[in-house]
Formats: sequence, C-alpha cells, structure tokens
Amino acid sequence: MEANVPSARSRALAVLRVRSRASAVGLLPAALAVVLVAARATGRLAGDPWPTVTLVVCVVAVLVLLVGGAFAAVVLRASPAVTPTVPLSEAAAPDLYRLVRDLADRMDVPPPSAIALTPDCDSWLEDRSHAAHRRGAARVLGGAPGPVGPESEPGAAPVLVIGSPFLWWMRVAELRAVLAPVVAGTGPSAHPDIADARGFVRGLDAAVDVGGRRGLGWIAAPARLLLRLCRTDAAEMERGVAAAASERAQGVDYGLRIVAQEQVGLAYAGWDRLLTRVALPAWRMGRWPAHLDAGVVSALTELSRRDRLAEGFTSRLGERPACDLLEQPGLIDEATSLLAARLFHGGPAEAGPDWSPVDWAAYPEEVVDRKWRTEAARLHAALDALAVPAGRPASPSAPASPAAPAAPVSPASPAARPGSQGPSGAAGAAGPATLAAADSPSPTADAFAGPTLERVLGYLTDGGGEGAAGEALAGRITGELAREERAAGPAAGAGKARGADTLPLFPLQPPRSGRDLLADHVTAMVCCAAVDSAGATPGLDWLDGPVLLVGGDRRSDLAPRVLCLVEDGNPEPLRDWLSALGVRTEKPVRLV
Repeated sequence: MEANVPSARSRALAVLRVRSRASAVGLLPAALAVVLVAARATGRLAGDPWPTVTLVVCVVAVLVLLVGGAFAAVVLRASPAVTPTVPLSEAAAPDLYRLVRDLADRMDVPPPSAIALTPDCDSWLEDRSHAAHRRGAARVLGGAPGPVGPESEPGAAPVLVIGSPFLWWMRVAELRAVLAPVVAGTGPSAHPDIADARGFVRGLDAAVDVGGRRGLGWIAAPARLLLRLCRTDAAEMERGVAAAASERAQGVDYGLRIVAQEQVGLAYAGWDRLLTRVALPAWRMGRWPAHLDAGVVSALTELSRRDRLAEGFTSRLGERPACDLLEQPGLIDEATSLLAARLFHGGPAEAGPDWSPVDWAAYPEEVVDRKWRTEAARLHAALDALAVPAGRPASPSAPASPAAPAAPVSPASPAARPGSQGPSGAAGAAGPATLAAADSPSPTADAFAGPTLERVLGYLTDGGGEGAAGEALAGRITGELAREERAAGPAAGAGKARGADTLPLFPLQPPRSGRDLLADHVTAMVCCAAVDSAGATPGLDWLDGPVLLVGGDRRSDLAPRVLCLVEDGNPEPLRDWLSALGVRTEKPVRLV
C-alpha cells in the first residue's frame, strides 16, 4: 500500500463526517419530537405548556424531514457533470485497450472500465457510474445508439479519458509513460471510503447546478455550505490520491516519462495555436477542419522548426505513432474534430449544409479566400451605409485613381433597401451588402462605383483613422457582426453538453475591439486586391492560420502597415507596400 493512501482515506473520512453531521442536524428535531411524545405518553410531561411545545416541535420536525429528504434526494439523483468525449469501443482501438490493461496489470490496479477521447491536451479518470449516466444510452462512433457499457455499471472502474492530440503527436512508448500515473489512479479510486466521499462531493456540486433552476433556488444554499465545509479535506484527499498513483507508477517507464512530459508541453502549445489561429476562422464561417489531430502534427513540426528550444523533437517522428493503436484513426480524428468545434465554438453536433467539414488541402481556397471576400464585402457594406463615395481622393499628395464604373443600383431593388442582404455565391462567401443605413441619406448611384481598395484608403486617410471616421466604420462593422452572430446563434450554438450547460464550454477568444475588427477587414481587403491584381494566393500557415503568399512565400510584413493606416490615418507605408507588389488599388475587387 502506498504511503499516501492512508492520508487520502483519512481525508475521505473527514468529508464523510461532514455528511454525517449534516444528517444529524436534519434528524435532531425528529429525535427531540420522539422524546417529547414518549414523555407525554408516559405522563412525565403533564400539564401546560408541554402539549403546545410537543405540537410545535413535531411540526418543525416534519418540515425539517421533508426539506432534508428533498435535499438528499436531489443530491443523490442530480447528474454530476460529465465532460463531453468521443467514446472508444474496444473494437475501435484493441491495441490501445491492450496497452492500458498491460499498464494496469504491471501496477496491480483495476483496469479502467472504458476509454474515451477529448480534444484537449490532458488525461484523467472520470467516474460515470451515477444512475443518471446509466439511464443514458452510450453512443459509439458512427452515431448509432449502443448498449450501456461497463463504464455505466454501479461500482465500475472509472473511464480513462485521453487527450486526442497525444495520440497523434506522441509515440507509443511516450503515451504509455504518460498514461501510467493516470491509470494507477484506479487503485485508490476503488477504495470504498474514497469512492463514497467523491460521490458525496459530486452530488453536492450537481445540486448547486440544480439550484439554478426555477423554483429550486433554495437547494443551492445548503449545497454550497456543505461544499465549503468539506472543500479543504476533499482537495487534500485528491492530492493524496494523485501522490499515491504517482508513487505506484514510478516503476513503469519512469525515465521515459520525463521526456514524454516535455512532449505534453509542446503539444499544448501547438494545439492552442492550431485552434485559435487555424480552426477558429473556419468555425466562424460554418466550416470545421475535419482532421485537427493530424494537423497538430504539422503544427508541432513547424513549431519545432521555428523554436530552437524544440529542436530535435521531430527526430522522434520515425517511431511508431500512438494513433496506430486505433483501427480507424481518420474516423476518430473527424469525430474529435467535430467535438472540438462544439466545445470551443458552440457548433452543431452534426454536419449540415451550413456546418460542413473541410480538408486541409482545400483550406486556403474554401476558408482563407472565402474569409477575405466575406470581410471585404462587410467592409464595403459599412462604407455604403456611411454613404462614402468610391472615387474619393486619399490626400493631396496621393490622389486616388479613377474607379471603375459600375451599373447603378435601382432604388426598387432589394440590394438598395436599408438593411438588406446581398446575394451569396456558390460557397456562401458574400457577406451583407447593405447600401444605405436607415439613418443615412440615400446616396446617388455614382457614389458607389465599385468595391475598390482605393475607396477604403481614401476614407481612412481623409477622415483620419484615429478620428471619427475610423470609429464610425469600426462601429458599423461591429454592429453588423453582432447582427450576423445573433442570426446564426440558433444554428451555431444550439448544441447542449450532457446536463444543462450550453456550448461552447470553453470559448477560445474574448470579444474583439472595433479597432481590431477594422484592421482585420482592411487586411482582408488588401489581400483580396493582391490576389485579384498581383497574382498572390491565399495560404495556410500551421501556426498563424490564413496568410498571403506571393510567389509561394509568405508575406508577414502587411500587419504593421495596416495598423499604421487604421490607428494613425497614415497610408504611405501601405501604399509603398502595395506599389512594390504591383497591386492596383483602383481595380474593383471580387467579393463573391
């Protein structure tokens, strides 16, 4: 027995003492009522005021028992939170199950009851033996309902949850070393006192969530009080369990575990960049990369190439990857990629016309180019709403080139009405095409000669990006984005986690400022102009997401020039950059 197990057990008993004392407090009025009734029946408490006292105590006891019973029922029946995961049946990963069972045998602990994957860089054990979990049908890959698995049986060992990026980036030996202390945790978890204490804490935590529902607010207060009373002992119990598991696992691949832990940190860094820089732009337009786990290998390989602290890590790639332990890694990668979109963005649980997968080979054309065109369309819709003419000169020293003529917009057409939406192309790339705001004067047809980059440069230069013009344009873009998100909200965020939590559970980015949005839209307009008139192409950088390629090389010097225009109203650095690239600012840009 590990030295830390007795410590964990003593802390578990302390948690259970809190439960016993709470039960005693609830039973105390009933005990007093029994004493008073018995004393009255034997004639020991005859005369006033004992009849009244006995009646009051009995009424109080009944009320306390009813309230206490209802609270206990909620704690026992409330479904503890369960992390959304992709379940792996043994048929889908026989080699992985064999590896985990071998680890459990070597450490003399019960094997986990099942294995599941999570789109995160972490691994843990999760108890799913609660009755509420048993009532739900287990789901297997492919979406068909399956029979209740052994992980749902009362008293079953916990489920082993593995971070999916580990399977693709780590080698088999590294994964075994990382999982050893996690699997070792099934030993202390099987101790009856520890399991009972954990169940009590999880029930209280679930009762707090139940207390947020209408008419059940009174449940949250006692649940929070009991959680505060046992918080310290519960935390120390978990520390003792973790220390005992780590001690038991020391004899299994201990030397390799040190190297494998370095891979955990590297995987986390690459995974975070892949989600925030690469996946998030696709999610925002209704596309989800179908092979995020495979992409993390490319992202981490690129990170290893750029970061000298990670040098040498790519030499391991010749060894057997842990994803070889899966029968159908592509199918599992697609399932975890869809779950990542739900957890971090709030996307639907199933693919559909407005929520379709995209392969990495098609990402530049179907995501990057579409993102730029959509943002450029939104930028020009905002300029239309502000009644900004297309041929406005940028400055006395840099006159604007004449804009290409365009067909006038009929006042009776839908596109000319305030707040109307423009037509979408085959891929749905076009954004809103509002030509006039309700509170703006109706512009003449000549004022909108076409979506040109010169129009954007002229507006931000004349008005001064730091002045009211830039603020007005940023405000229009922010408002239009908010309207689009509200309109797409029911489709994009209707998924629910197990329980009552609304997805996304872990949003990746805080709301962006109007200035940041304006800079993004101006950058998109510049990129569209470069693609249309200078032979540039959209590209994908595994760590930075959408990039502009000129002659096959990434141009990373655009962002500071755009910021100089947006924040200072100075277009000269950007104009010099455009001139050197051969971009024609007066040429209309394709928005669809």
